[in-house]
Amino acid sequence: MRPTILIIDDDEKIISMLRRGLAFEGYEVLTASNGAEGLNKMLENDPALMVLDVMMPQVDGFEVCRRVREAGSSVPILMLTAKDEVENRVKGLDAGADDYLVKPFALEELLARVRALLRRKPDTNNSSNSRLTYEDLTLDPDAREVMRDGQRLELTAKEFELLHLFMQNPKRVLSRDLIMDKIWGYDYSGESNVLEVYIAMLRQKTEEYGGKRLIQTIRGAGYILRSNS
Repeated sequence: MRPTILIIDDDEKIISMLRRGLAFEGYEVLTASNGAEGLNKMLENDPALMVLDVMMPQVDGFEVCRRVREAGSSVPILMLTAKDEVENRVKGLDAGADDYLVKPFALEELLARVRALLRRKPDTNNSSNSRLTYEDLTLDPDAREVMRDGQRLELTAKEFELLHLFMQNPKRVLSRDLIMDKIWGYDYSGESNVLEVYIAMLRQKTEEYGGKRLIQTIRGAGYILRSNS
């Protein structure tokens, strides 16, 4: 069965180009010209991947992404936008997007991103129904709940995924490339400080109630979940 890709964009030229390019690569293609229509088609068809534009009237791409994740869907989402500021990339990733592509873009690059996202599969061998614990930090992957010293931490989807990766690999140095591949699906090749921003936000939240720092920077190597005490 060919993977189905849902394109949500209000630009007919973009839709036409992507429909032809993706169909030529062998994908089934569905399209929607606004966020509300796109949400309905996503629920009706359960696509393998969504290509989602940010700037749309009424329901924009950020809101579509947020609602998809709130509905419990883990469908890979590739966001398209004319905005290239880091804050907007972070906003999209924070809403639950898996990748980000700035307009104008080459069709070949979009196709490569699509292939990379579709190659990503849930790691069922490492996922566990039991809670993960390191010192006073506890993560429940089923309830998507994080507690530290009895206090519940409110994490975004990407912050949770990042902490989950660390909790699965305590006392192990994780390189930047490995983290980017596991969490965002491809290597940003140093073109963005998205990972550094997320590390800072995760540290702030996990240390909010006076807890000692557990996510350490190993210069030139990456990051590690480890207590220095």
